[in-house]
Amino acid sequence: QAQLVESGGGLVQPGGSLRLSCAASGFTMDYYAVGWFRQAPGKEREGVSCTSSSDTTSDGRTYYTDSVKGRFTIQRDKAKNTVYLTMNNLKPEDTAVYYCAAGGGSYYCSGNVLPKYDYRGQGTQVTVSS
Repeated sequence: QAQLVESGGGLVQPGGSLRLSCAASGFTMDYYAVGWFRQAPGKEREGVSCTSSSDTTSDGRTYYTDSVKGRFTIQRDKAKNTVYLTMNNLKPEDTAVYYCAAGGGSYYCSGNVLPKYDYRGQGTQVTVSS
């Protein structure tokens, strides 16, 4: 059964760091575009970052929403079939549930957003507070 499982969330002070993991099983993530998005209480879902699949002309290109550029990094680990979101210099406004999603075939990153996907994880809570 194909699925995505996120982990790595938690409580961190402003200025701290976390690394979120999005582990895939049942399919090879390298052939899928992968996006991270987040949703805070009372707010709309927001695309945080997206990385294109390695087998397209975009060849693993990465995209970020403006508010996280320079602070967040999306990376693939092919051997572990996992995509990471490393988050540095975290701010209270980064507090949200973070989800990863994977889209294959004709599903592509639209900038920092993955608008359509085949699989989505259950989410992991990130809380930035002193």
